[in-house]
Amino acid sequence: MKLSCGTSFAFLILFLFAAQSVHVYAGSFHKDVQIHWGDGRGKIRDRDGKLLSLSLDKSSGSGFQSNQEFLYGKAEVQMKLVSGNSAGTVTTFYLKSPGTTWDEIDFEFLGNLSGHPYTLHTNVYTKGSGDKEQQFHLWFDPTVNFHTYCITWNPQRIIFTVDGIPIREFKNSESIGVPFPTKQPMRLYASLWEAEHWATRGGLEKTDWSKAPFTAFYRNYNVDGCVWANGKSSCPTNSPWFTQQLDSNGQTRMKGVQSKYMVYNYCTDKNRFPRGVPAECS
Repeated sequence: MKLSCGTSFAFLILFLFAAQSVHVYAGSFHKDVQIHWGDGRGKIRDRDGKLLSLSLDKSSGSGFQSNQEFLYGKAEVQMKLVSGNSAGTVTTFYLKSPGTTWDEIDFEFLGNLSGHPYTLHTNVYTKGSGDKEQQFHLWFDPTVNFHTYCITWNPQRIIFTVDGIPIREFKNSESIGVPFPTKQPMRLYASLWEAEHWATRGGLEKTDWSKAPFTAFYRNYNVDGCVWANGKSSCPTNSPWFTQQLDSNGQTRMKGVQSKYMVYNYCTDKNRFPRGVPAECS
């Protein structure tokens, strides 16, 4: 199995020794997911189940979900986003638990007019509460080639990476009263849907339906995680991602991306938080 989102050689050796006790899912859309909405707009494009497309038209979008639920894990997929004028569209890859007090970890790609950059929107929800947005303009055109997006979720932190480069780390700060997703199992989801009322320039740019159908592509879906079954999850601590953290080089790379490509950070939005930014931002 290829662990491509920042795995070191030492971690890879550890993984090989631990492989017998780790729940590993490496990649077939046929086996691992179901297209749960879209009325035929989501399609597996090849016999091996490595490539899947989601489409959006004026009647409906589409999406898929994992067959399994996970309590902690490392999930990645390669995506090629809607090309051309994608204003008003949202393409996603995320983890989410059910219910009204859900947990959620988001990659959302907000479309734009032709020639303008996508906005990569990240967020973390715990017990139904989010408001922890960080947004980026990517350093490449995500519509030309496939790029790898990865979420690592363990008891200590959540790490978002793009092509193996960390762009965000959300640490477990429960010790200072900040909720962190530790108890609710989540499924993986992906979708392509319309949100023209807010997605592009706060809703100023609307969806041009003459360009429909809009299509995004997913390939090489891969999950290395702890499967939730019968009310419990056996989550081995010898899996590399279970204790993964950013070393000094990873921290430097993340700070470099954030200084150049971050366009919104809730931690610096004093207008939104006039009484002081959230505790985890300190």
